[in-house]
Amino acid sequence: MEVKQTIAKALLDIGAVFLRPEQPFTWASGIKSPVYCDNRLILSSPKTRTLTERVIADTVKQAYPDCEMLMGTSTAGIAHAAIAAEFLGLPMGYVRSGAKDHGRQNQIEGRMPEGTKVVVIEDLISTGGSVIEVVEALREAGAQVLGIVSIFTYRMQKGIDRLAAAGVENTSLTDFDTICEVAAQTGYIRENDIARLLHFRDCPSDESWITQ
Repeated sequence: MEVKQTIAKALLDIGAVFLRPEQPFTWASGIKSPVYCDNRLILSSPKTRTLTERVIADTVKQAYPDCEMLMGTSTAGIAHAAIAAEFLGLPMGYVRSGAKDHGRQNQIEGRMPEGTKVVVIEDLISTGGSVIEVVEALREAGAQVLGIVSIFTYRMQKGIDRLAAAGVENTSLTDFDTICEVAAQTGYIRENDIARLLHFRDCPSDESWITQ
C-alpha cells in the first residue's frame, strides 16, 4: 500500500476523517459537508501518531532536504512540527494567528535567524487562507519558506490557486481523493458515493450532491 493510502486508512480508522454523505455536517458558514476532519485525534492514537510524524519527517527530508527549521501552524500544527522536528534533529517554532497583545507581542515563537530555510507544518488545507498567512508572516520576518508539508488536503481549486499565487508549494501526506478511494475499498462508503463527494470538493456551495 502506498503512503497516501496508508495515511488515508489510518485517518479513517481513528475517525480523524469522518465521511457521512447521507447525513451531512453543517459548517459554520452554513455549507452542508459530507466530511468532517479532526487531525488532532492523531495525537491520541500512538500508532497513528508515530506513523504520521515519521512520514512528515521523511517527506521533509525528501522534498526539502535543505530545511533548517520546522514551523508549525497555530494550534493544530504545533505538536506535529515538534514531534517531526525531534525525528529530524531540527529546531522548531510556531506561528500564531496574530501577534500577542502582551509581553514581547510575538507572532512567531522560537529563535529563527534571518534567512533560515523553513518548512511549514500544517494539519489540514482547504482553501489555503490560514496557511498562506503563516507563510507571509514568516517571509516578513526574514525566513526563506521552502514549502509546506500538510497531513491532509481537500485539493479544492481555490486552495490550489491561492498557494500558486503565493508562490509556495504544498506536499500533503494524503488527500481527499485518496480518502474517498480507500473509504470505498474498505466498505466505509459506497462506490457510487465517490462522485458525490468529489462534486462537493469541486464546488462546496453547490448542494446538489446531496440528492445525487
